[in-house]
Amino acid sequence: MRPLWTASRSDLRVETAIRSGGDERQGADIVLPSAAAAFPCGGAGHWTRRGWLGGVAGGFGAGAMLGPIADLLGNEAAVDGVRPSDPSRPRSVILLWLQGGASQLETFDPHPEAKHGGLVKAIETSLPGLRIADTLPRLAERMHDLALVRSVIGNEGDHERAIYQIQSGYRPDPTLIHPSVGAILCHQSDLGAEIPRHISILPLGRPGRGGYLGAKFDAFKVGDPSQPIPDVRHRMDEERFRRRIDDLLNVVEPRFARGRLIDLERTRTLHAASTDAALTMMTSEQLSAFDVSDEPAAVREGFGDTAQGRGCLAAVRLVEAGVRCVEVTFGGWDSHINNHSLQASACQLLDPSAAALIDELKKRDLWETTLVVVAGEFGRTPRINPAEGRDHWVHGFSIALGGCGIRSGVVHGETAAERDPDDPAAGVSDPVGIADVHATLLTALGIDPKIQLDTPIRRPMRLSEGEPIGALLAGG
Repeated sequence: MRPLWTASRSDLRVETAIRSGGDERQGADIVLPSAAAAFPCGGAGHWTRRGWLGGVAGGFGAGAMLGPIADLLGNEAAVDGVRPSDPSRPRSVILLWLQGGASQLETFDPHPEAKHGGLVKAIETSLPGLRIADTLPRLAERMHDLALVRSVIGNEGDHERAIYQIQSGYRPDPTLIHPSVGAILCHQSDLGAEIPRHISILPLGRPGRGGYLGAKFDAFKVGDPSQPIPDVRHRMDEERFRRRIDDLLNVVEPRFARGRLIDLERTRTLHAASTDAALTMMTSEQLSAFDVSDEPAAVREGFGDTAQGRGCLAAVRLVEAGVRCVEVTFGGWDSHINNHSLQASACQLLDPSAAALIDELKKRDLWETTLVVVAGEFGRTPRINPAEGRDHWVHGFSIALGGCGIRSGVVHGETAAERDPDDPAAGVSDPVGIADVHATLLTALGIDPKIQLDTPIRRPMRLSEGEPIGALLAGG
């Protein structure tokens, strides 16, 4: 598929300070609806007009038509030794999200010799000296391309709060919503596509959000790529459709604006901008990036005939088209009971999809410009409970990274085979905080994590409170 990304620039400048005393949790005074609006026909074939506009506002808010001109990815100074990106080849990120909390012991950090090591076996990998669980045989052959962090320490053991922390790098704050890495990437550069630049495929729960940057930077949510994107083709003759749009933009919008605040559209409703973005998307050739059926059968088979496999293939195609962040959700990891069975089943979906993703990014010359992250909200306990399950564990779990800005073949941190739940800090070497992981991701993408932005009430906030992990960075 031919790359179709564009480096368009917007005449609209999004101001981070909207009004004194405004809601600091959003970058605008109005919270736009999610793209996952209710389906009025009882199925996924149609979205409401309000839901569609809200979804486009969310996905496009990071898009070329609404993003600020802050092209830090193409600046001339390297960030902590990481080479600046070429504007002709913008950097992107693909997050393989392990919803529910994958067990490090059944994936990237097995200890079969331990009393509670479970039923997995440790197998050799393509990286000498590194062994991972036998649940990931295809990824084992590609570990030389990745960096593995085995000592991540979180602060939140509840799913929702832990998801927030992993996505944003910050602990939940009732007065503020922090942006995800994908939202930050889109905010910091206006390079992109005619389709939404921040996309969540198969979302469960809450995908990446724009937070105080604004709902316009929220992820645009889509389902199984085997199904078409709802309502991007109008169902009437062209002349009637054009008359409707002309009436909307030239009659309804001006009358609505009369007597209202001058900045109402630009800083709050975004209705006209959302309509323009939707119309652009509806006529864009880049919509074909969602259609994985265009790929040869051999390519599709490599990813696996699953929704997640198709999601990973779509992620490659979307990045190729200019999308900056794609999240693909893999569920089924919350194994409080029957841990081995649930983890093994989840790995059967992840292993072929992730391995094929790496191969395809390399084949299309996208590996060096795409950051791949494999992570969940936390790990699982080193002890097996009476229900043969593992519970939530934040004291040393694993995250895998690869691609742009990341040094391959690195293993950072170590956990002991026998852990004492009553002394969770023991048995972890070179612990890494989640804020440090975020600072590392931003640095790998060419973004200085120390950048400070103003929230809507002009509260200064750094993109990350952490420090980059030099050992993981290609320039470190």
